[in-house]
Amino acid sequence: MHRLLALLTLVAAFTFALVPVFTEPFTGFDPAHLPNPVGRLPIQPSGYAFAIWGVIYLWLIASAGYGLVKHGNDPDWAPHRPWLIASMALGAAWIPVALAAPVPATVMIFAMWATALIALLKAPQTDPGFAIAPIGLYTGWLTAASFVAAATVAAGYDIGSRISASWVALAIALIAAVVITRKTPTLAYPGAVIWALTGTMIANWNIFPAFATSAALGALLLIAIGLGRRIDAARA
Repeated sequence: MHRLLALLTLVAAFTFALVPVFTEPFTGFDPAHLPNPVGRLPIQPSGYAFAIWGVIYLWLIASAGYGLVKHGNDPDWAPHRPWLIASMALGAAWIPVALAAPVPATVMIFAMWATALIALLKAPQTDPGFAIAPIGLYTGWLTAASFVAAATVAAGYDIGSRISASWVALAIALIAAVVITRKTPTLAYPGAVIWALTGTMIANWNIFPAFATSAALGALLLIAIGLGRRIDAARA
């Protein structure tokens, strides 16, 4: 059973990574699919930040392949696999849904985040470069992406303006990121959130300095917490 789960994890990782090759590029929810078409929200990072998906896909595949070969029958590697499979299966279906229906896509990305987070909390801490770290990077990026989606849908349905929705989403995402960073030993998790916040800072620096500054302060806070945990672990 352990080896079957390990194999399914690898299949799910490959499927997740290959779907973007066969679908239209996703560059954000189509405003025509929202009752109130909204332009770019302040919480959206610069386009370059989305290149992190390449690293996520490759690292998840490497992790699953390593796990199958080296830990296929290891019971310590079993608890996180069903949750990671579920998250990647949702992810494989996400782009086609997001291209057509923002609300179901937003529900799906929060489900992806939730299942990835459970996988992160259950992941083994042995061989961190092939276990907890890639899941941490994936979960960290989903933390940011989920709240970008939520803010876009909220503004698109007139639940606040694009500005207010972005502020609320930024605040909640930061709170979640701080809590999760305190719970997980891998710096890959806050690293992904910091990457997203940096992209948000750059996107807003010349047009919305207050939002850019808040994103930068959030990134500095996560750096401080992450490094503090690493120092505490070294002393223990």
